[in-house]
Amino acid sequence: MLRIARGDSMYTKNDVEVLINNKKLIICGYESAEYLQRIASYINNKIVDFKNIEGYKSLDSDMRNTMMQINIADDLFKVKEQLEEIQQESDRKSSEIYNMKHDLVAARTKLEEKEVEMLQLREEYNELQKRIIQLETERKERRVLDRD
Repeated sequence: MLRIARGDSMYTKNDVEVLINNKKLIICGYESAEYLQRIASYINNKIVDFKNIEGYKSLDSDMRNTMMQINIADDLFKVKEQLEEIQQESDRKSSEIYNMKHDLVAARTKLEEKEVEMLQLREEYNELQKRIIQLETERKERRVLDRD
C-alpha cells in the first residue's frame, strides 16, 4: 500500500484515521484519503461477512486472521483473473479491429480501382457511341450519294 502515487500528489503521503473492526487506526499511503477509506470499508465488509459465518467466532484469532487473509487473497486472484480475461478479450478485439481496418482499406482501394475502371469504360463507351453515330451518318450519306 505504501507506494509512489502518480499525478500532482506524487510523493505526498496521506495519514488517514479509519475505523476497522470498531478500532481506530491510522493508515498511511501515497494514495488519496478516499482510497484509503475504501480499503478500510472493504476490510470491514469482510469482517462482517465472516462474523455471519457459523462457527467463525469460536475460532482462535490466528485461524480467523488466516481465513481472512485467504479470503482476501482469493478476491485478489479472482480480480487478477478477470483482468487477464478482459485484457485478452481487449487484445482479441483490437486484433479484430485492426484486421477489419485492413480489410476496409483494401476494399476502398479496390473500389477506387473499379471507379477508375468504370470511368475508363464509360469514356470508351461514349467514344464508341460517337463512332457508331459517325458511321451511321457516313452510311446514310453514302446511300444518298448512291441514289443520286
